[in-house]
This record gives sequence, structure tokens and C-alpha cells, in this order.
Amino acid sequence: MSEKPEIRIGLVGYGFIGKIHTMAYQLLPMIYDPFPARIALAGVATASEASMRKGMEQGGYAFGTTDWRELIARDDIDVIDCCTPNFLHKDVLIGAMRAGKHVYCDKPLAMNLVEAREIAAVARETGVLTQMTFNYRFIPAMMRARQLVEEGRLGRVFSFRAAYLHAGYIDPNRPISWRLDASKGGGGALFDLGAHVLDLIRYLLGDYESVNALTETFIKERPLPGQPDEMRPVEVDDLALMTVRMANGAVGTVEASRLATGTNDELRIEIHGSQGALRFNLMDPNWLYFFDVQDPGSPIGGERGFKAIETVQRYPAPAALPGPKFSVGWARYHIASQYDFITSLLAGGPTNPDFEDGMKIQEVMEAGYLSSAEKRWVALPLA
Repeated sequence: MSEKPEIRIGLVGYGFIGKIHTMAYQLLPMIYDPFPARIALAGVATASEASMRKGMEQGGYAFGTTDWRELIARDDIDVIDCCTPNFLHKDVLIGAMRAGKHVYCDKPLAMNLVEAREIAAVARETGVLTQMTFNYRFIPAMMRARQLVEEGRLGRVFSFRAAYLHAGYIDPNRPISWRLDASKGGGGALFDLGAHVLDLIRYLLGDYESVNALTETFIKERPLPGQPDEMRPVEVDDLALMTVRMANGAVGTVEASRLATGTNDELRIEIHGSQGALRFNLMDPNWLYFFDVQDPGSPIGGERGFKAIETVQRYPAPAALPGPKFSVGWARYHIASQYDFITSLLAGGPTNPDFEDGMKIQEVMEAGYLSSAEKRWVALPLA
């Protein structure tokens, strides 16, 4: 029997999302059976000695460093997985690509559109394979939703409503962090949450044509960590509200909020077309709700109404564990996304979503901020 190829991973950043990516790599050979490669957690680079040691002990990385440049220079690493704060993405990604590494990157791609375009250009120039962590594309319900749209089951799409809502920042005493610092995060709720929901709408309905947005910062200052009397200004948005027009003629609204009291991790999508409609909520992830105009409406309503499609955990083979009938969970989407990336590497590409997709979403977000600042519709693509 031939030896399976080995994919050697170098992780940059071992915070929350770095741990999630690490767990996914560890689980891939059990979740997908047979799995076509051997995953080696070759190295981890972090900002501190403590987190570097934790990455080696918890994650099982063979090598650790506090200098990401040392990691990308190693010959025993094939893939760089970037899980850093946004302000580090550009240097890490370009450095890794120029070193010949394939790259997997958490969203958003960059701090702004100029950076995103530069990153995408280097990806084209070097020919390495790249993928964005737009993991919600890999929810079975969203995979099925795309199929229904492509099959024409919605007919002509008229309108949609999409929102990604968190409540984690409603406490004004929550300390300031890099996510609230424009020089490190680049943007606020629009970057943190909006990137995901904007990508999902593009995944389902295609490219954006124009944007009209409003962004708001309600809590203007927050304390420094461990220093409740030392206040610092908040430089990014708590809330983004967007009205958008798609290239296919559909119009809709997109909301991203970190102050949506009463929510946890609420990603909602409703799409209305001439022949059908779709409805999904991330807090009810096992079901995609589909309305078909072709269902008879009589007598007394006939069979008409939203049908709950039991997408559950029905990933295509070789997904094997825990099984298609069991309820799906948040980490599973990351595992599916990373499986897609690894198998695309083995096939020589293409990857999807790649850095071109990341750049497209960066462009929509930048158009949103420009629209909010200038109080006008902004057409895409941006000059």
C-alpha cells in the first residue's frame, strides 16, 4: 500500500482561533475516513513564550518560536495557517507565500483594500494555494441552500435579509482590546462579524453591485485591561447596517452587531424569490427552511408552508464521524473547511474560497465604511 502524503502545518497565533484550527487538524483523520494524508503539526509561532509553550504542549506542535519569520523560513513546513490579529496578516501572508508556502487564513483577509489587493496579487504571482476561513460556507444547511439556488428553486431572487448578531460588547466595562483598536483590527463589527455574513450572501447570490451603509459606535470609550480607571477611546464600529444591491438585481439588508442584546451567535438569513424562499438561523443549525411556491395551497393551505430540511450533519463522504443523523456543531464547520483545503492541496487546486474571495469581501466592507463616512451609495468595484 502506498504511503500517504504528509502535509506539514505551521500555525501563526495560538489564541482562540488558533486552538480551534489546531483541534480541527487533530480531528481530521477521525472525522474523515479514509483521510488521504497524514497531518503533521510541525511548528507554532506566537507572541509570547507562554503561549508558544502552550501550543507545543496542548497542540502537539513539534517546534515553537516567538518569531513567525523563523517559522516560515523552515523547509519542513508546507502550509502556514494565519490566526493572528488582523494587523499582522499582510506581512505573515506575503512572507509565507514568497517562501513558497500554501496559506490558510482567518478572516478578514487584511486591514484594508490596499493590503488585500497586494496580498491577492502575491498569491497570483507565486501560484501557491490559498484559502480563507469563511467556515460558514461549510454548514450543511448552507451547502444545501446553494444547491437550491443553483437549481433555480427560488426563481428570480427579489430580496433578502441577513444579520450576524453578538451581545458580547454590551458591558461598557469590558476592557479595550486589539479588536477595538483601529490600528490593529482595521474595523469593528463589520470586520469581525460582517465579513462572514457578507461572504455567505455572496456565496449564495453572487457579487455585490452597490452599498449604502451606516456604522455606529455607541460605547465611545472603554477601560484598559486591569486598569478600570484608565479609559481609552473606541475607534471602531459596534454596529453596521447596510442596504445592498446585488449584480443579479436582488436587493437586501445586512447587519453586523456586537451589541445585539439577547443574542449569542445569531447568524440569520432570509431569501425571497419568485418561486421559493429560504430561511436559516445559526442557532438552529440542523435545519434549512425552504418554501416552495409549487406546493399546493388548497384545501385549507394544502401542503404550502416552510419545510424543515434535515441537513443535520449530512456531509458528503468520506465524512464518517459522528454520523449524518447527529446534530451539527460550531467547530464542525471549521473541520469541514480545513478538510476542503487539505484535499484541494492534494489535488493541486483550486481552493474555494481563496484570497480573491477574501479581497472581494474586503472591497464590500471598505465600500461600506466609505458609504457611511460620505452618506451616499457606493458602487462596486472600487477604483
